[in-house]
Amino acid sequence: MSQTVIILGARGRFGRAASQAFLEAGWNVRLFARNWAQTDDRSDFEYHVGDAVRAEDITKAALGCDVIVNALNPPYQKWARVLPQLTKAVINAAKATRATIMLPGNVYNYGAAMPPTLTEDTPHRPTTRKGQLREAMEEDYAIAADLGVQTVILRAGDFIEQSKTGNWFDTYIANKVDQGRVTYPGPLDRVHAWAYLPDMAQAMVGLAQRRAELGPFSTFGYEGYNLTGAQLISAMEDVSGRDLRVSKMQWPIMGLLAAFMPTIREVMEMRYLWDVPHALNGEQLSDFLADHHPTPLKSALADALGQQLQPETRTADYKTA
Repeated sequence: MSQTVIILGARGRFGRAASQAFLEAGWNVRLFARNWAQTDDRSDFEYHVGDAVRAEDITKAALGCDVIVNALNPPYQKWARVLPQLTKAVINAAKATRATIMLPGNVYNYGAAMPPTLTEDTPHRPTTRKGQLREAMEEDYAIAADLGVQTVILRAGDFIEQSKTGNWFDTYIANKVDQGRVTYPGPLDRVHAWAYLPDMAQAMVGLAQRRAELGPFSTFGYEGYNLTGAQLISAMEDVSGRDLRVSKMQWPIMGLLAAFMPTIREVMEMRYLWDVPHALNGEQLSDFLADHHPTPLKSALADALGQQLQPETRTADYKTA
């Protein structure tokens, strides 16, 4: 029988990728958001409107669903107020529908003192307000799991994707590749964790399809690509077919702007992620999903950069990372 998933926050970056991945895997896909534009009108999706802080709205939309994907991601400056409300509403909806909760995690939980290699057993010692909020959220899900609400977290680094959604890759690093320039936020010799968003979404589908084999509360690291800044930029040069001039992120200027701009202030809090080397170990996921094969790095970058590159600068062979 076909299974049904509801994607909360379906208009966001992970929500869109998860929607497509579940659809391609043969699931019935319901999309939940506060509102929909006229362009959001595909017959292969079922659209639902509601307020995600209201458990009754989610529950109504999720009746009959096997999985609830929590792709909700409010603006940073609203996390302290909204994140606990969203978590409570999602848990209550899962209790009512007996659905499994799945959500994308990040590396904020590990904190600035994190070791170079991160596994599922690495202690969580968040050192930022956002890291503490994420940790509190995951603890709430763990408590709910003890009460019968299965939760699966797939943890990854920053996203590489084609859509212009305001993430680090498309907004800061790669937004001027067509001009032969990149801006990198940290030292070029520090390892940083990356994930190609469609790959991560496909891995979540794989976990959803085998959720009966998992315990009440499971976490997996998604390895993706662990790259120094120099390695990432070198691969971008290979894909774009041009040398790239590297500029440093103007952190001092951003620090001044942070006094007046809440969004910049929230970004500044996470600056340590570019200074502290960190790599996600994905062995546990690879062992569990042996048939999941991540996209080679250059193929992922070709997709992510495709909208910026002129036809004459595109490289034909992206088969090797």
